[in-house]
Amino acid sequence: MKIDLNADLGEGCGNDAALLKLVSSANIACGFHAGDAQTMRECVQEALKNGVAVGAHPSFPDRENFGRTAMQLPPQTVYAQTLYQCGALAAIVRAEGGRMVHVKPHGMLYNQAAVDPMLAEAIARAVRDCDPALILVGLAGSELIRAAKHLQLTTREEVFADRGYLDDGTLVPRSQPGALITDDEAALTQTLGMVLSGNVKSINGRDVALRAQTVCLHGDGEHALAFARRLREAFDRSGIVVSAEN
Repeated sequence: MKIDLNADLGEGCGNDAALLKLVSSANIACGFHAGDAQTMRECVQEALKNGVAVGAHPSFPDRENFGRTAMQLPPQTVYAQTLYQCGALAAIVRAEGGRMVHVKPHGMLYNQAAVDPMLAEAIARAVRDCDPALILVGLAGSELIRAAKHLQLTTREEVFADRGYLDDGTLVPRSQPGALITDDEAALTQTLGMVLSGNVKSINGRDVALRAQTVCLHGDGEHALAFARRLREAFDRSGIVVSAEN
């Protein structure tokens, strides 16, 4: 059995080089919530050196709040902003002799697109128009996945090791209790359950079915590295191969 393991990089957390030895896919910030041209290039170089699949991590224009501010922008604006960010990273990857593989929206753009069909369609169109061979990564079972499939894009359905889930399969908002799982054992148990059994317990105790094709590993802080290593060990014990080609 295979699973993709992804991390958001180029966000100034300082763990990029170490995480790139543990993950199979890298989502690189494109300047709207974090990063700049130089950090994008450095992350691309390091990812390619480690054989890690490179993807764009576009965001709402919100550096002040790390892309976590809800915004109600016209779909055509979101389309243009997403295309701009994806195109910038694709050019850097190409200049370094690689190929951009996927796109995963960041933060509030990701969360809003999970439930907003018009926003999801704008993002999916931008990805398709940048390169129809790109994989669009989105929350498992979300509107973003549906929009991408409608436009005949390849999709990768994502689950989260350290986030709580609501009964409808969406993530618990960070402003609410239960949003983050801080106990490593609980996070490991949840992740293995999603990957091996295709379901997760919501914060209300309900079994929620989902498709796990990639697991997001948050890269903030030194603890992230220790948890990443434990997760890789747990996958190894369960016979799960970490690979961007699943």
